[in-house]
Parts: sequence; structure tokens; C-alpha cells
Amino acid sequence: MFDPASKKLVGAVTVGMVAVGCGGGIILLDEPWSLQEVQLNTDDGIRVLVLHDMEGLSGQDDPLTFEFGSERYEEGQELLVGDVNAVIDGLYAGGATEVHVVDGHGSGNPEPDILTEKLDPRASQVLRDEPFDTYFDLVERGAYDAVAVVGMHAKTGSEGFASHTYTLGIDIILNDESITETELVALSWGRVGVPVIFASGDDKLAGDLRTMPWIEFVTVKEATSASTAIPRPLEEARADLRAGAQRAVENLADARVMRVTLPMKAAVRAVPPASLVHLEGFPGVHYRDNTVSFAVDDLWEAYDGIQAVIREARQGYRSILTERMRESEEFDSIIADYSARLFTRWLDVESGRWEAPPDEDEPAASGMYHGYR
Repeated sequence: MFDPASKKLVGAVTVGMVAVGCGGGIILLDEPWSLQEVQLNTDDGIRVLVLHDMEGLSGQDDPLTFEFGSERYEEGQELLVGDVNAVIDGLYAGGATEVHVVDGHGSGNPEPDILTEKLDPRASQVLRDEPFDTYFDLVERGAYDAVAVVGMHAKTGSEGFASHTYTLGIDIILNDESITETELVALSWGRVGVPVIFASGDDKLAGDLRTMPWIEFVTVKEATSASTAIPRPLEEARADLRAGAQRAVENLADARVMRVTLPMKAAVRAVPPASLVHLEGFPGVHYRDNTVSFAVDDLWEAYDGIQAVIREARQGYRSILTERMRESEEFDSIIADYSARLFTRWLDVESGRWEAPPDEDEPAASGMYHGYR
């Protein structure tokens, strides 16, 4: 693990460097990423992208408020649009001339998590006619001058409210540095020289983001566990969201761009309910202690690899289903039926009697895609 304070790689004798290599030799890198000055070109205005999540909202202390389909989800939507509108107002007060909003939560709602009809009319939502990745597919040189993230959460293992990274039970590690989703956003936009200038969430995320001391961070609550928190008074937190966003734009020139050091090492560490133990001993896979790592030359290539490993790690979720099934009086009959279907499927495939059903993309409810689903 790289310690930014001492610039030492913990567990190694190398000082100020990161070792990268997965069986094919070791490359010594400087730090996990570099921090570079912003090259401002705001003659045509200041365009800001607001990316929101839904676990780090002000006034929020119940996970059901960010869970689509729960009895408190609509309450969470109200909290979300209130926070985002406060940030939008602050961005414009600081000098932004154009603000776009994109959904980075992925609740499963076919419609945007944010209430479009209540969104500040000065801002526009990012909508596309095809599915897109919120972290990487929007990154384009000249599209925006800065990024603000709202309602974010701490990383896996940080003991924050709903703390996780990307999905349940996943820790993403780049160049031996465990990162938050906020840092992933910053590194992705860093490829085209755009800084993240503002973030909001709980006190544990504030600690995670010591790697980004230039950002205006607003702590909206104290996390007491993954499922409990002590929110600040709502109006007080919203006032700070507005003021912080204003300062973020006013101090844009003092921000820093995060660029990942290349070539790089990427890794995914799984903790329950996820698991990678089934990959232990798999040829060509660098596995150790429920972690899979690999060396790449490009951040997007790393991201694709991380997503592939996460899909494998999610196989561990089935253990929860198995636990539930074992509690059922019908468990034995379900297992018997499963075994019979498995046997029949094998015979049908070998006999040429079975065809795979066609893949069908679920259409967006509004006819447009708003981000993570």
C-alpha cells in the first residue's frame, strides 16, 4: 500500500515508488498518480458536470432511502434533488455558465433517481439514446471544465454509511492504492485534464479523500455504521453545499488534475458477500488473498479488466441465496428439480435440441438512458 504522507510502499524497501508486475517482470513506478495544474480555457464560459450518487445525502440516515422499490426511496429522491439543487445554485453563483447532471447511482430505477420536474431548470440532465458508462463514456476533451460529485460514499472497509466501491463487497486498487469512486471519477477525467473540484458525503469519505486536498468537501453527516448515521441539520448542510460549490468554481485555478501513473497495476479485492476464492489456482490468473491483480498500459483497459473481475466476484452473492434456500422446507425438492434440469439441458444441447434465448436489451422507460441502471 502506498502511503502518500511518507511516500513509501508499505511492505517493500522501495521508497517513493510502486512495484507493478504480475508474473511477467516488475516495473518500478513513481507514485500511484500525479497531480497536475489545471490548464484553464474558460473564454467560452465554465461548464461543470455534476455526477451524483445517493448514499451520501444530507438528512439521510436509513439505507432504504437509496434503495429503489423500498418504502423510503421517494423520500431519498427528495433529499437527492435538494442536495443537487443546492450545489447547482452554488456552482452558478461561483461563475459556472453551464451545468449538466448525470446519474451515477444505479438504483435499478428505469427512470432517473433524481426528480426531473424538481431539478433546477438552469441545469440539464445527461440523456442518451444508448446505454453509457457514467465514469468513462462521458470523458471527452473540451466537454467540461470541471466535475462536481454529490451524495458520494466512502470506500469498502472505511466504516462509512453504506461504504462500498462500485458494488457490494468490492475494493478497487490502482497502483497499490485502494480508491474511492470519487477518485476513480477524478482519474478518469484526469485523462483529458479535467479536475474534480467538489464532493459531498459523510465524515468517513472526507477521510478517504485526503488524497485530494484541493477539493471543496462538505461533510453532511457522521457515519456510525454502514446502516446508521447522524445527519447534520438539513438547512445548515444545504447552505454549506451551496457555499462549497461556489468556492469550488471560484478557486478552479487552484484545483489539481489526477493522472494515473502508467503502465499500471490494477487489482480487485473481494470481501463478503463477494468472493474470488473460486479463481485460486486458475492458470494465468494472479490471485492471492481473495484479490486478483493484473498489469495494463491504459486506465480504460484497467477499468474493463476490473469490471470483468467484479462479475466473477459477484458469484459469491449466491451464497446468500443458498443460505435462504436452506431455510426453506422446499429446499430438497428445489435441489432435485435443479439437478434434473441440469441433466436435461446437457442432453438437449448435445442432441442439438436446445437454442440459447436471444439477448434483449431492456429499453429505457423514458426512451433515453440517464446513466447507471
